[in-house]
Amino acid sequence: MSSKHDDGLLEETLTHSVIGDFYDVYRGLGFGFREYLYALSLERELVARGHRVDREVAVMVYYRGEPLAGQTLDMIVDEKLVVETKATERLHPSAALQLFSYLCATNLEVGLLLHFGREPKFYRVISQNQFKRYRNGDLRRE
Repeated sequence: MSSKHDDGLLEETLTHSVIGDFYDVYRGLGFGFREYLYALSLERELVARGHRVDREVAVMVYYRGEPLAGQTLDMIVDEKLVVETKATERLHPSAALQLFSYLCATNLEVGLLLHFGREPKFYRVISQNQFKRYRNGDLRRE
């Protein structure tokens, strides 16, 4: 179930909270650490603010309705938001497409790509369930 707000953004309050914590972590650590340290720090910030955080979540990917293989998502927040973290100097052009694919493999509709690069940047990615070709129903974990 999606949560819309006055301006029509899906999961606006949740994404705003995660983005704020992303910038807090970046200000605290700066650039140059490995991805897992940023993810651990972000998880601590989110949990301290009352969010539920699941890390390294395995989900089943389906092809034409049949189970294909598992895929691991970096983080799911409050069972509503997929968070993908990257800690590279330059963000690879396919990073947002990777997150989009993750959304397509689940019943979740909103994702954030958080880039802990020289300059912190975030990207909001949407894949509404009504447009997914092969919806799998509920989030399926391995």
